[in-house]
Amino acid sequence: MTTTDITPIGLLTGKVVFITGASRGIGEAAAKLFAREGAAVVLAARSTDALDRIVAEVRADGGVADAVAMDLADRASIRAAVERVGELHGRLDGAFNNGAAIQQPGPLDSTSDEDIDEQFAVNFRSHWTAMTAEAALMRQGGGGAIVNTSSIGSRRANPVLPAYGAMKRALNSITESAAVTWAGEGIRVNGITPGGTATAMIDEWEAATPGVIETFNARSPLGRMAEPREVAEVAAWLLSDRAAMVIGAIIPVDGGVGA
Repeated sequence: MTTTDITPIGLLTGKVVFITGASRGIGEAAAKLFAREGAAVVLAARSTDALDRIVAEVRADGGVADAVAMDLADRASIRAAVERVGELHGRLDGAFNNGAAIQQPGPLDSTSDEDIDEQFAVNFRSHWTAMTAEAALMRQGGGGAIVNTSSIGSRRANPVLPAYGAMKRALNSITESAAVTWAGEGIRVNGITPGGTATAMIDEWEAATPGVIETFNARSPLGRMAEPREVAEVAAWLLSDRAAMVIGAIIPVDGGVGA
């Protein structure tokens, strides 16, 4: 069975879910999946043309979707996007903080100051900003669930993407801290660490460092990378009420690579 064979079961029926990095890859797959599972989705990314296309596809399939432009490097833009969710729906039940930026591949001593700054702003600070804004809106409705997309690269030395790995590891830490801090308010926070996933980001990495995809496939017990939908399925479950006792988990979605 492939993920395209899986019949929706209403896992997110009645929920309002906000998705960052929704214009491609895992975020796009999540937008379509969450809508099929019953959620009203609000999609955020810089590429509004791509978002408009995805919104149109979701609506054509009978789903509820809206788009909002957002720059993960701009804290005010993130807060405004979350506020827009409140304006559209009056509440927020789930948030999938999936947006990210890849660094220029290379060893630690060749990583530029600009790369460090971008990795901090997009892969760490944006999640901090988004989570606090999302939690504030969730409190108005009595709680919710947040899922942050980290990376398998956060779990061990990452000599090819050292700044990316470092910021994703920091993201794991604030995910766990937020989970413990907000659990008593009915806000669950968890993270996922995807391994190699067949997205445009991996294609960009392959173009910069040929052989990356072959290496990912060779390391995987499955002999392949994940499809974006397969990663989105785990996020959907974590955002659902069926994961009510899962709090502060950083769940590998890597096909066994890290086992």
